[in-house]
Amino acid sequence: MTTILIAGIGGVGGYFGGLLAKEFQRDPDVAVQFLARGKNLKVIRNEGLTIVKGSDNVTVFPQKASDTASDLDKADYILLCTKTYDLEATLLQLKDCISNKTVILPLLNGLDSTAKIKPLYPNAMVLEGCVYLVSRLSAPGIVTNSGNIESLFFGSDTATDERLLRLESLLKQAGIQATQTQEIVSVLWEKFIFVSSIATATSFYDQSIGEILENPEKRDTLIQLLTEVCSLAKAKEIAIPENSVVSTLAKIEMLPFAATSSLHSDFKNGKDQTELESLTGYVVSEGFTYGVMTPVYEKLYSALQAKKKPVL
Repeated sequence: MTTILIAGIGGVGGYFGGLLAKEFQRDPDVAVQFLARGKNLKVIRNEGLTIVKGSDNVTVFPQKASDTASDLDKADYILLCTKTYDLEATLLQLKDCISNKTVILPLLNGLDSTAKIKPLYPNAMVLEGCVYLVSRLSAPGIVTNSGNIESLFFGSDTATDERLLRLESLLKQAGIQATQTQEIVSVLWEKFIFVSSIATATSFYDQSIGEILENPEKRDTLIQLLTEVCSLAKAKEIAIPENSVVSTLAKIEMLPFAATSSLHSDFKNGKDQTELESLTGYVVSEGFTYGVMTPVYEKLYSALQAKKKPVL
């Protein structure tokens, strides 16, 4: 029996976890389990998880769903799909599900997830991963995919193992556009450039991608953000394409007009915690470290810090 555990059933975990649950819900050799919480967990247990994409929708049930890791089985694969600020608490919670044979794949925003996981579970295989997906938990138990891109990249620049091939096969069998690559660090940075610029701009302007792109001044700000974060990547000697600003802007222009970012959503919803530090603050702090000028990032980061709800 191969056990796949999805930790965090939001936009990413709910969508990819839902596809896995759909494919393997009657397979005696593969078990898909969810670590979820609150109303979301209650609906999933009682009514299933519904995936909505355009006019299509499907409802699926995982083999097990719980907010307590000890209720779940030892996992062969764990897809970590929480927010960055929940990562360490989730890792400690998952202790009972992790063995020396477990493969852990973080699919979080930011660039330091693997560095946080390895010290806690040095004997597990910890991969790098990222996704391109416009998906949200639109209501408890309902995940809505509103985009036109849904790819998943994962791998390791040091480890090669049949378990990676097995994971790629399972993901593809579920209809997920999964790619295993040893060039995962470069792929992660390409994704970070994409999501960091979008998250920072949409949160600062409190507008969708389309609204920003149609305004010349705001579009120019977005291009400046892209230019600064690409300069940081080059200073860190990350292998990104020479035309990364142009190619990333082209990807952004392909997004639906109303598309936004999870950081923007968290600001709008008055969340106590956000991924501001991982997505915007990281560029500012690393810019200082590597001597890269990031004036637009600094300006928007300072403004967004002032907007944050104070933690009492």
